[in-house]
Amino acid sequence: MSRRPCPEGSAPSIISWFVRTFKYVYGLRFSVKGLEKLEGDQPCVIISNHQSILDMMGLMEILPKRCVQIAKRELMFMGPVGLIMYLGGVFFINRQRSSTAMSVMAEVGQRMVSENLKVWIYPEGTRNDNGDLLPFKKGAFYLAVQAQVPIIPVVYSAFSSFYDPKKKLFTSGTIKVEVLDAIPTSGLTVADVSKLMDTCHQAMRTTFFHISQIPQENGTPVGPRAHPVE
Repeated sequence: MSRRPCPEGSAPSIISWFVRTFKYVYGLRFSVKGLEKLEGDQPCVIISNHQSILDMMGLMEILPKRCVQIAKRELMFMGPVGLIMYLGGVFFINRQRSSTAMSVMAEVGQRMVSENLKVWIYPEGTRNDNGDLLPFKKGAFYLAVQAQVPIIPVVYSAFSSFYDPKKKLFTSGTIKVEVLDAIPTSGLTVADVSKLMDTCHQAMRTTFFHISQIPQENGTPVGPRAHPVE
């Protein structure tokens, strides 16, 4: 990474202005639960599901101080969106080059602890609007374990009732956002990463179906199965 994170200052203010304007024009509302769980001073890894550009709207509703994001490099070339993310201090990772991605994550881990940063990652690795969570990538969990910092899951409800690009549907609507309890990693090693990933995936998936008001049978969400990959 050639530039330092800018978790506070004018760049996030630019993004906040964009988000407020976008919300006003399109009539978007956010209902947030558990915001206080992000207000601690200690470093942590924040993970959330990823459905569309609307996730950025929700992120700016709850973005804690001294928080940076990690995203795939392709997003940097998405016109105004990429520019806004760049100005906001997002770290872009080239997933086609594993050595580069690993070096970026290693540096993020070091800075996270030394500079007391929170790091926001989308563990699905790509946008997903299939009504369920995709399997998670392991990067966020390796990062948390290696830095021995907690993971805080954040879940957005489904947007499909008012936003569907395939059907060219975009009306006003309310997005529910729920911050889950922190999951500690103290004492865990790389051997625990798969189990940690599975624990986070199950908790987020259950919450996703609940706040999206998707029917459940016998306590199990009804929808396409998506198991974390090894």
